[in-house]
Amino acid sequence: MRRGRPGAPPRGSAERTLTSVGTGEDAARPDDRGTERDGAAQYAPEGGRREASRLWHITLSVSGAEAPLKEVRRALEQLAHDHPFLLTSRYANDHAEIRYWEEARDLHDAAAVALRLWGEHRSTAKLPPWEIVGLEVIDRETYHQRLAEGYGPPPASPVGVHPF
Repeated sequence: MRRGRPGAPPRGSAERTLTSVGTGEDAARPDDRGTERDGAAQYAPEGGRREASRLWHITLSVSGAEAPLKEVRRALEQLAHDHPFLLTSRYANDHAEIRYWEEARDLHDAAAVALRLWGEHRSTAKLPPWEIVGLEVIDRETYHQRLAEGYGPPPASPVGVHPF
């Protein structure tokens, strides 16, 4: 399944189309699934090749003009309700950090989806008109390696929306 409009690919994306993880008819049959990891190609039911999905840990930082804390919290809670994949959000009156897992073919796709998150949901969740000021996208293995070595952010606990 492609994200976006059906038909011709958008301008400037002749080689790269964002895709979501296949389910149902478009997923590979169990005997077609390889054990490759790290984005290695797998065979699709049609006999073609497709990229394997991987999990990416996303940390999105946004910042802007001050907004009432109550409104920021309500907006982030609405975003988490609309998109339950969000692990945790931390906020202050002029910045916020959102952490979650994204399933994507590669880092480029995961980053592209993450960079659209704030803007696409600004009106529906009534998010503050802040801009994205930081993005970190790391694969699952790197995330767990950092934790094991005592580096990086601790696991998102407790899950939810919390002040800094």
